Amino acid sequence: MIVARTLPAVLVLLSLCVGSEAAPNDEEWIRLFNGRDLTGWTPKLTHHKLGDNYANTFRVADGALQVSYDGYKAFEGQFGHLFYEKPFNYYRLVIEYRFIGEQAPQGPGAWALRNSGVMVHSQDPKTMTVAQNFPISIEAQFLGGLSDGKARPTLNVCTPGTEVIHNGALLPTHCLNSASATYDGDQWVRAELLVLGSERIAHIIDGKTVLEYSKPQYGGGAVNEFEPAAKPDGQLIEGGYIALQSESHPIEFRKVELLNLAGCMDRKASNYKSYYVKSVPAQCAYAGK
Repeated sequence: MIVARTLPAVLVLLSLCVGSEAAPNDEEWIRLFNGRDLTGWTPKLTHHKLGDNYANTFRVADGALQVSYDGYKAFEGQFGHLFYEKPFNYYRLVIEYRFIGEQAPQGPGAWALRNSGVMVHSQDPKTMTVAQNFPISIEAQFLGGLSDGKARPTLNVCTPGTEVIHNGALLPTHCLNSASATYDGDQWVRAELLVLGSERIAHIIDGKTVLEYSKPQYGGGAVNEFEPAAKPDGQLIEGGYIALQSESHPIEFRKVELLNLAGCMDRKASNYKSYYVKSVPAQCAYAGK
């Protein structure tokens, strides 16, 4: 589903005066999650085949996409990821999430308490093995505060099977904290990512950039039982799939929307958009052709 964001009132008046000239400025956001069901999404859980939604881990209720463990007797390392059907490379991604409830029985440890995330630049889920724990990807990590007065930022970065450049050098650790505030309780949090292929990725919250890095590439560790061909170390990652994570703590998503930034940049084309940053000439459409 695509939603065109309306222009401010002044721009609307101008658009009426100049015909369709303002149309290229209308942002066409795609609702990856439609608010009703899991159309367009496919689960992949560790030790389960692609498409097996074990114990109804991923579900939709009351307009929210939920990650739940009420069907688990024990977590048993069954890390899960819910993949959107199409890959992207240049885009803005907005996700509104909140942590709820208690961690799954026998969760992997305190580090996974109120811990989830969204994977970007992910490998195709069809290339994952049944036993693989995480997709080779870049993770924007969601962390909830523990209501203990200690800082616990969200929108951090983790790198399963990948590496990134931060402050001019390869990040030496698997994860890096952002400069975000701590979000305790079950409040909704609005997270945004700016993903620009292999050039740059920025994490944004409350309108502020809290983390930035560049040159995402294959490498590093923190992923098990993968096919070697899926991890060509040193190669830049230009794009990939988006996946919501299941890491043992219940979480809800009420919005998952994407603004594609790659498309036709020829002003003569009927589908030209002024906000595109990556030119894809093959997508241009022209009147009468």
